[in-house]
Amino acid sequence: MTMRAFITGVSGLSLSTAEREFIRDSRPWGFILFKRNVQSPAQVTALVHELRDAAGRVDAPILIDQEGGRVQRLGPPHWPVYPPGAIFSRLYDIDSAHGLRAAWLSARLIADDLGQLGITVDCLPLADVPVADADAVIGDRAYGETPDKVAAIARAVTDGLAQGGILPVLKHIPGHGRATADTHFRLPTVDTPESELDATDFAAFRPLSDLPMAMTAHVVFSAIDPAHPATTSATMIERVIRGRIGFQGLLMSDDVSMNALAGSIAERTRAIIAAGCDVVLHCNGTLDEMQAVVAETPELSGIALARADRALAARKPAVALDRAAARAELDALINRLGPANA
Repeated sequence: MTMRAFITGVSGLSLSTAEREFIRDSRPWGFILFKRNVQSPAQVTALVHELRDAAGRVDAPILIDQEGGRVQRLGPPHWPVYPPGAIFSRLYDIDSAHGLRAAWLSARLIADDLGQLGITVDCLPLADVPVADADAVIGDRAYGETPDKVAAIARAVTDGLAQGGILPVLKHIPGHGRATADTHFRLPTVDTPESELDATDFAAFRPLSDLPMAMTAHVVFSAIDPAHPATTSATMIERVIRGRIGFQGLLMSDDVSMNALAGSIAERTRAIIAAGCDVVLHCNGTLDEMQAVVAETPELSGIALARADRALAARKPAVALDRAAARAELDALINRLGPANA
């Protein structure tokens, strides 16, 4: 079955007739869920089934942003709270083994939650390396301030997801940590010299270049391409993401509807594909925007299709988990930081 090179959100807790027809006709490669799509385990499971049924593919990937902390689409009362990435960083500073173990446990438990719902992809880990004067959009989501520590914790998160049968998405490549604006609202420009970027921001992603999927950053790196954010920059994608970092997996854009990108949705979509992204991500569930994305999105073919197929093939069956024991161990590790983090 042919597919188009985009991932789409939907508007609510179940599919409307118009959405079902849109999915059937447009054939997106995958889907992404948000809080507006989440009410209860039974409802999410039913929506996941609806999406795959409309797509006509039982293996259609279902994505979600389930990091813990501020970015957690599944939450109480039906799903537990998970710590933000900064907790693993603080534990790592006390004892690196404890920090890595906590990161693994949190990801493994998240994977268990997702697997029970039929969700197969988590937009995690982050390899962004924040700096002191950056916008707080990354903030405590980050795993530290040095590339070695960030990469080590990101790898532990990746391994935890994999043990639970969930595919990771590495973000926000080649680095969102220096951005001085929230890309949901405006476009940030990073003026750091290329040599410094290579030694810090890009260096955190390099050890993770074998991951099956990655999401771009809507950030301008003026030392390399002053005119375009990484998402729409052929120079950034070819020279940095595919070159310096060495990532050869499926490259998806961050959300095409975010205000960091200029032009109409159609123009943004064309620019994303022309720059070398394999797949366009559209998140807000607005049907007319979804239709505009589809009108400019090619069928998934050639090397992009090969990357997509390799990504899905990288997913392995979940290994059995003693959930109660894993959660107790995670809580015990977090409690080492004191009652404020309990």
